[in-house]
Amino acid sequence: MINETSYALGANRSCIRDLFEYGCQRAAVVGRENVYDYSLGNPSIPSPPEVNETIRQVLSDTDSLAVHGYTSAVGDLATRQAIADDLNARYDAGVRASDLFIGCGAAPELVAVFRALAVPGAEILAIAPYFPEYKPFVEGTGATFRVVPPDVPGFQIDLERLEAMLTPNTQAVIVNSPNNPSGVVYTEETLQKLGAVLTRKGEEFGHPIYIVADEPYRELTYGCTAPFIPNIYPNTIVCYSYSKSLSLPGERIGYVYVPRQAADAGAVYAAVAGAARACGHVCAPSLWQKVIARCTHLRPDLESYDRNRRALYEGLTAMGYEMAKPDGAFYLFIKAPGGDAVRFSEKAKEKDLLLVPGDGFGCPGYFRICYCVSYEMIQKSLPVFEELIRG
Repeated sequence: MINETSYALGANRSCIRDLFEYGCQRAAVVGRENVYDYSLGNPSIPSPPEVNETIRQVLSDTDSLAVHGYTSAVGDLATRQAIADDLNARYDAGVRASDLFIGCGAAPELVAVFRALAVPGAEILAIAPYFPEYKPFVEGTGATFRVVPPDVPGFQIDLERLEAMLTPNTQAVIVNSPNNPSGVVYTEETLQKLGAVLTRKGEEFGHPIYIVADEPYRELTYGCTAPFIPNIYPNTIVCYSYSKSLSLPGERIGYVYVPRQAADAGAVYAAVAGAARACGHVCAPSLWQKVIARCTHLRPDLESYDRNRRALYEGLTAMGYEMAKPDGAFYLFIKAPGGDAVRFSEKAKEKDLLLVPGDGFGCPGYFRICYCVSYEMIQKSLPVFEELIRG
């Protein structure tokens, strides 16, 4: 016998991953240069040169245990202190090393936080459009996953509808800004109003409602800055990954930050650590902890992403495509001509243009494209986009 829930998750793969695999198969037939693959958010800019140099320096240590040995379960103290120093230099946030738990990337960090908050009857809200994996992450803890409808066309937060969905069982609201898939950055005004709603309802219900801030794209902004949410709403738990900021998606390294100002901060931190322990995600890779300790201050060079963003946004809107202006991350979330994103994406697929329908993001009628691709591919694909919209 097997667990049916686990079987369903394994047997029904992510449509994003399936589309990526299809693109690889087509590339073997027609050539990689003839497949316009916008499916997967795999960073295309190289890591800062200092990262590779730091790896070499760390590996030059002849003491194997110093490089490859276990660290503390919650993370190496020097690494946590380096991260705290960087956050304080940027945000004056009062972060302590003891507020940080080093995680094996954002996904297990989110799972640990959701498990920590999954009291009996717990509900956790996501704001559409949302990263599709939030649903299995939440439901795998036994909590109920609920979706706040999208605030179209700007993709900020529909605060009235969100407030109407809050109940005494609401434990947390997931906030992903810059957002995957829309590329929208929630404004400080939006986040202040959200914090006010959660404060008021938390007082009414007699318990805190946390924001779980999923922030792998925090540094990927264009002409604006993503607000640091704990400075706006203290009951915020941050899950961060260096996958995008340092182009290290395969290394699975990041952190959870539980601010000391958060309600029941000590208990929440212990519950996160305990949940990570139960999942086997403690003592994150020691090599990468040591690298991050020396590189946490580095920032990505966004010039190529910004060029891609402008080329697509300006080119597609000129053709008549509709979308919110993407000020962050490396995604565009576009209204499908004709209203059926699945049908439109299938038509595009026939022309080897790979687009992800928005249904899995909680927003049917839109499709996502990832512009962490080559500029040449964008230029070659634009005529296909125009052919599709002209019908």
